[in-house]
Amino acid sequence: MPVALEYEQTMWGPMMTAMVTPFDDRGNIDFPGVRRLVDHLIDTGTTGLVCCGTTGELPTLDHDEMFDLVSATVDAAAGRVPVVSGGGNNDTRDSLRMTREMTARGVDGIMLVCPYYNRPGQDGLYAHFRTVAEATDKPVMLYNIEARSARNIEPATVARLAADVPNIVALKEASGKIDQFARMAQVVPAGFSIYSGNDGDTPAVLAAGGVGVVSVASHVAGRVLRQIMDGFLAGDYAATTPVYLRFMRLVAALFPASSPNPAPVKAALELIGLPCGGLRLPLTPSGPAERDALAAALSELELIPT
Repeated sequence: MPVALEYEQTMWGPMMTAMVTPFDDRGNIDFPGVRRLVDHLIDTGTTGLVCCGTTGELPTLDHDEMFDLVSATVDAAAGRVPVVSGGGNNDTRDSLRMTREMTARGVDGIMLVCPYYNRPGQDGLYAHFRTVAEATDKPVMLYNIEARSARNIEPATVARLAADVPNIVALKEASGKIDQFARMAQVVPAGFSIYSGNDGDTPAVLAAGGVGVVSVASHVAGRVLRQIMDGFLAGDYAATTPVYLRFMRLVAALFPASSPNPAPVKAALELIGLPCGGLRLPLTPSGPAERDALAAALSELELIPT
């Protein structure tokens, strides 16, 4: 099947994980914990790692911490899977500094988030992404997440960047707009990779010609998610749909309105026996109700004992 072949041969593989940042009891980065987490993710099917993103609590990391975290992740991966690092924010000059330093730290790619808060127009987005991407020789993934950035990267802008900037090669599409997945796929050039940025949207993105997912759930359910992706692409809907529906209960527990990411996934990691520490303010830990929902969903997928 041509779609399955493309899905397997993508540069960063079909199942990337947007990594949490492990912290120790003092709230500092837990570098041995980074290594344990990387090993766990690779062992459970992750094909590419994304560090210093939303799930990694990037807004609370200073520059030295970011760069040291990137180096630790690259070192822990040891070439087993590619490492992509968040290298952007809402300041183009600072994004240039971050991207150049992360390139020097040996990453395999850079992820550039849609600039947030200052809400540039589409021409501003084009100029920002082009300026930063041209500062690295690494492949670049754009990150569209309107719920956090208050600005959508329109399909025409993505297509223009993909055509004009050779190393802009992928998009993490987390808009949640099902129709936009198809519009993106229709306008980008051949070989451009669209990844789902939301776990639950993954089948829809694959159906529209996407190549995989940048996942949070893969921290605790990597093998299950890969089973779902492979099953849908193989057309085995009868066996795959029940698993997907159980998986979606886990997704709901990982993204409750009352407890923003990454609080629930850090609680889930603790429940499966791989604690990654607490959170930095202004985030706070998930409460008892959220933890109970996570435990039930993980048990249903046989990821922890009932």
